[in-house]
Amino acid sequence: MGHKDRIVSLEARHHELEEAINAQTARPHPNEDEIHSLKKEKLRIKDEISTLSGV
Repeated sequence: MGHKDRIVSLEARHHELEEAINAQTARPHPNEDEIHSLKKEKLRIKDEISTLSGV
């Protein structure tokens, strides 16, 4: 898998995580541990995208 393919894959996963975070926070009793875990993974992916993009 080339860098561009990997970046596209990571961006898709980043978007999925954003949706999962939004869904969790919209719940009447959101699971804060789950939100924290999702945000941590989302940040890790963002960092990897930045590294691969050379930013």
